[in-house]
Amino acid sequence: MADTGEGDSEYRIKEGDNVVLKRGDIFKAVQIQLKKKIIFEKQWFFLDNAIGHLYRSTFEIVSGNLQAQTAKTTQSSSDAKEAGTDNRNIVDDGKSQKLTRDDIETLKEQGLKGQEIIQQLIENSSTFRDKTEFAQDKYIKKKKKKYENTIMILKPSCRILAMMYHGREPGKICHLRYDTLAQMLTLANIHAGSKVLVFETCAGLVLGAVMERMGGYGSVIQMYPGGGPARAGVENFGFPAHFHDTLHDFPICHVNALLAGTLDTSHKDTNKKESDQAAEDKQNQPEAEPQDSPEEQTMETGGNNETAMDQERKEKEQRREAKAEEKRRKLAAAAALLEGRNADGLIIASRFHPCPVLMGLLKFLSPSRPFVVYSQYKEPLVECFTKLKEHGGTVNLRLTDTWLRHYQVLPNRTHPLLLMSGGGGYILSGTTVAVDSAKPSGSTPAEEPATKKMKLTDTVE
Repeated sequence: MADTGEGDSEYRIKEGDNVVLKRGDIFKAVQIQLKKKIIFEKQWFFLDNAIGHLYRSTFEIVSGNLQAQTAKTTQSSSDAKEAGTDNRNIVDDGKSQKLTRDDIETLKEQGLKGQEIIQQLIENSSTFRDKTEFAQDKYIKKKKKKYENTIMILKPSCRILAMMYHGREPGKICHLRYDTLAQMLTLANIHAGSKVLVFETCAGLVLGAVMERMGGYGSVIQMYPGGGPARAGVENFGFPAHFHDTLHDFPICHVNALLAGTLDTSHKDTNKKESDQAAEDKQNQPEAEPQDSPEEQTMETGGNNETAMDQERKEKEQRREAKAEEKRRKLAAAAALLEGRNADGLIIASRFHPCPVLMGLLKFLSPSRPFVVYSQYKEPLVECFTKLKEHGGTVNLRLTDTWLRHYQVLPNRTHPLLLMSGGGGYILSGTTVAVDSAKPSGSTPAEEPATKKMKLTDTVE
């Protein structure tokens, strides 16, 4: 292990860090904890030995523990190999490999590492030396993927987590691809010190990407549906504590009340709920023992049980009051930020229909501010486009789709990959403008200039 100086401490793996494990094209987000068993790609291991190493280090799994790989062990197994000129005379009949499956299992039981097993496969292949250099590299890469038990530990970032979700659980993020997410952040002009509204149902990935771009400066207001905000993806970023101080949440169901000025963040509603809960607890309270019970010991025990139940009920009520007070405080803080209607940007990426959400949240933006709406399908955004055109107050409306193709970039064999993502969704973007309230919002034909009318009259005469 290298010297763990303070200069590069932020680039080294520490206990409690959120990291991303990478093996081939597969990613998994975990937290570094001592003696915690991790299961990744049908293998289990502990991450204790990774503490203190630099991020992007490669480790080999040996008997459930991680062993750091050096530069020598990561070299190709085919250095200075003998290669053929073409593959025309090679027949894939399954008889070229002398080692059987049982032989390979025996090598594993003897403790041979993945690289040593690959070397044995190369030496026992009758057609390996007849293959071209490109075919040999492809063969070795395929065997490494199967037999080498190596993983790389990465520092979480917006791009890595977006690739992880899109590769493993695309439905959780509404099939939002990472290049589409990058376009959304750019079109919304996300930067440090701004006030941004986010409405998303992408497991917190979009929210985390916005917070990462802002760097802990400014304000992020998450508009959430249902009982509470979903932030599973935000936790995977592993942000410092001061990042969460800039994060606020506001229920989408209270937007109309806030716009109408009827939102009440006082104690009235909560006190009513607490009184109802107290009445319900009193109704569910068990009946007391009769006073003329013949057994004093039973009465004494019953009294102690009632005292313990009263104490427990008081503690629950205190916790409930503290939680309700904290919720009221957060709601009031978020409402205070929204009441100014001076937000700098809006991002919507949801499985719900975006049109009513967009028309409601646009009212919180200042003039000349960008907004971006993502949808997996085009039709909801077409409806939003038409609605915005009719309503007015926006300019530079653009509805686009995104397309991405991966390329293999290798010496003398650069070409597009055969498999690629079919679609990256659709993006509606635009800019808000101030609307003159004295004029109707609908589109009215402009009056012709006086000079033009005079010229037309002369022509008629």
